[in-house]
Amino acid sequence: MITRSRMSRTLTLLVASWTFGAVSVATAAETVFLNVNIVPMTSESVLAGQTVVVADGVIVAIGDVDRVPLPKGAQIVDGTDRFLLPGLAEMHAHVPDAASQDLERDFLLFAANGISIIRGMLGQPSHLQLRQALLSNERFGPRLITSGPSLNGNSVSGAADGERQVREQHARGYDFIKIHAGLSANEFAAIAATATELGMPVAGHVPESVGVENAVDAGMATIDHLDGYIAAMMPANSDQSGGYGGFFDVLLADQVVELRIAEIVRHTVAAGTWNVPTQSLFENLVGDTSIAELSSRFEMRFMPDATVLQWARAKQAQLDERGFNARIGARAIEIRRKLILALHDAGAGLLLGSDAPQVFNVPGYSLHHELRALVAAGLTPFEALQSGTTAVAEFLGSNGGIIAVGRDADLVLLDANPLDDIRNAQRIHGVALRGRWYTVAELHKRLAQIP
Repeated sequence: MITRSRMSRTLTLLVASWTFGAVSVATAAETVFLNVNIVPMTSESVLAGQTVVVADGVIVAIGDVDRVPLPKGAQIVDGTDRFLLPGLAEMHAHVPDAASQDLERDFLLFAANGISIIRGMLGQPSHLQLRQALLSNERFGPRLITSGPSLNGNSVSGAADGERQVREQHARGYDFIKIHAGLSANEFAAIAATATELGMPVAGHVPESVGVENAVDAGMATIDHLDGYIAAMMPANSDQSGGYGGFFDVLLADQVVELRIAEIVRHTVAAGTWNVPTQSLFENLVGDTSIAELSSRFEMRFMPDATVLQWARAKQAQLDERGFNARIGARAIEIRRKLILALHDAGAGLLLGSDAPQVFNVPGYSLHHELRALVAAGLTPFEALQSGTTAVAEFLGSNGGIIAVGRDADLVLLDANPLDDIRNAQRIHGVALRGRWYTVAELHKRLAQIP
């Protein structure tokens, strides 16, 4: 069993190189956020009228606007009536190949939405060099944490093969192991045990043969999509695999015993497993928002028409699935929201992630839908923002997540206070990535130049 503190220490080893490497490669000239309101994320508070000085990719000074001297030649960013927040993390992203023509678009969209860290959940060899190129500022974009190629029922042939692939991915330098469906219980056990031996986190889906309780007991670092939780809350005398439940067991929602939420939450907390709900993805697909409304969202203009059409077809297929209707979709959303709130209230770690780009989840924009989904589940705006800032720093053992001297200068400047209304988190004036300042107007200008 791995506690949250043990998991953080393990992950610290994984991110130490990029956490401290950023100091030596960021721009030498200082950047000053002048007369800004700071949302430090150390508490639910705002520090008004502050000056924040950034140099070499880290915050080097913070203080009252009348007391902090301005470094000669520094770039001045006017923070008057604006709010400075740590950069957000997208903890469930899908990153194209490093040579893909989609990569620049996706990274610009992430940055323009205040995202400074992405966790790539379907890794490939090109991501290893891409991770370093981003860190050294040879490529533009957020910091990248990457899995290796997915381990699943098609890619793994037996427990010994699972162990071999974990060792191979560890040797190549991937940050964590990604699990998909289809693994046998023996294959999953071998993968999890080998990863634990190597200090390599395991994240992703819960195979039906394993179930949530066994997965967390095996030391799974994150469960994504709340996968397996609905099946785990079936009546005691039912098939605990849930049988065929459709998209993340939506079709089983009527059978859930809500009293079992507390039981499975306690088990999750005791094991120290974190969750990345991707609630926005679930609500896009099974919620009552129409295909026409989803397709006409502002951000769809950034995606190819063929992609939006593919997403529309996926939504229609869900609507047409045998046994599915609007009522059961609403019930599943309600159960998942109750589960999210229960996990949070019990102290289980929640990490912000939306699964982008997937069904109607445009990179960057989808994370703000996810923040709103967390608030709809009962979290306050501050608590929702924690899942993408301080919680991520705790989970990774990294140097970001709060605004303080010595912390990484991955920052987002907002035109309104996000603690008042979570929608204000999307009112972005500009971002700093590893200390380099970009206005949102500049980022959108670059987006407009992409064919």
